[in-house]
Amino acid sequence: MAHKPQGMWYVSFPLPPGARPHTRATETFPNEQEAKKFARAKLAKSLRVNAGTINPHTPKRTISSRQMLEWLEERDEDDSA
Repeated sequence: MAHKPQGMWYVSFPLPPGARPHTRATETFPNEQEAKKFARAKLAKSLRVNAGTINPHTPKRTISSRQMLEWLEERDEDDSA
């Protein structure tokens, strides 16, 4: 079986109404910029969006729903000065 490379970032979000209660889904992304773009779109539907880095990526980052807007305003690691 071929090894599929995993992303470095994840975004977790609640599934739409009609799904089982408290059901969440998670998407992975190769970089912070793509994770932020996806998180912004999910925030339009729910404020319960979380994100972070996937092990073994360092430094470890976990962004709670309370920190989400702050994280979205940060410059990405890939942004140049």
